[in-house]
Amino acid sequence: MDFSLPKELAPKLEAMRAVVDQEIIPLEAEMLASKSFRAIEPKINLVRAKVKKLGMWAPQSPKAEGGMGLTLMEHARVSEVLGRTPLGHYAFNCQAPDAGNMEILLQFGKPEQKEKFLKPLLNGEIRSCFAMTEPDRAGSNPTWLDTRARKDGSDYVIDGTKWFTSSADGAAFAIVMAVTNPEASGHLRVPAGTPGFRIVRNISVMGEAGDGYASHSEVAFENCRVPQTNLLGEEGAGFLIAQERLGPGRIHHCMRWMGISERSFDLMCKRAATREISPGKPLGTKQMIQDFIAESRAEIDAARLMVMHAAWTMEHEGAYAAREEISTIKFFAANVLQRVVDRAIQVHGALGMTDDTILAYFFRHERAARIYDGADEVHKSVVAKRILKRYGLSVE
Repeated sequence: MDFSLPKELAPKLEAMRAVVDQEIIPLEAEMLASKSFRAIEPKINLVRAKVKKLGMWAPQSPKAEGGMGLTLMEHARVSEVLGRTPLGHYAFNCQAPDAGNMEILLQFGKPEQKEKFLKPLLNGEIRSCFAMTEPDRAGSNPTWLDTRARKDGSDYVIDGTKWFTSSADGAAFAIVMAVTNPEASGHLRVPAGTPGFRIVRNISVMGEAGDGYASHSEVAFENCRVPQTNLLGEEGAGFLIAQERLGPGRIHHCMRWMGISERSFDLMCKRAATREISPGKPLGTKQMIQDFIAESRAEIDAARLMVMHAAWTMEHEGAYAAREEISTIKFFAANVLQRVVDRAIQVHGALGMTDDTILAYFFRHERAARIYDGADEVHKSVVAKRILKRYGLSVE
């Protein structure tokens, strides 16, 4: 296994880091002050245009589709660089949920679906969302859904409620997981503006509802009629398609969290080196703060290597072979992220609780890392059961 940085990728990463530092991070203050993504959307769109010109657009997508055509491991390194700011992935058109929707449309979409939905998504002309989680059903069990899609003539009629449908506000279409019969589920594309498709609200997350791309919506499907040609893949294959989406997505998320952790670590160290607790005595002279720094450095490095190992396994041996590694990094990296951000806030004192730095934003929005794409407890149980099985104990 070789986790070293490929020589041809190094200059690209440096160029990406320059865009992040010089063009994107300066936009954060305006977004934090207004608590609105739309307030900075025109400016971030200018950055997106620049990224396209620089040839760094959609790093996860094939070159034939206008992307950079990076491998999973290469994109993992990119994801860490872009993850240093909440706006990084969006600026490079590799943001969730769009990146995952691009992947499944590329893999399972019919030619007409690719032309109508995928092409403008790849070009950055539209956004999309993925509607799976429901208020009255456990998000950790995506096979247990209330949303139904019944056939009526040449259409499907969808009824149900979804929530935490990220980026639904302003999305051009939704990919919806719905039960097409009691024994199967399906993915349906629902264009925004379709009668019966209604955004109920943007859900407030720790006091911040957000808007546009930076929001999570509750969505109602009320006698929502879409043509059967909008079915993605085969009827009944919805869960399998979702699993195809989640494996690489967890790698991307974990490396994005490493970017957040590195940014928080950097802010913590700068604060420790410059903030004086008495004349001539910086915070960093305190052993407790030194412990924060050392523990954080070790945890970030360990988490990064674990993620790269999982990415290598998936890339060389397939998603099935990497399932234990993916579950392990999901809960391990999420907890490293939370601890590092928490320590950085602590070192900043009261300042860390404000939006004068990015830390409070990270804390508000990334606490969910331990919940979405499988809660910590679910992944830990999966890993433990697989290990115990090797010792002769089968746990149901």
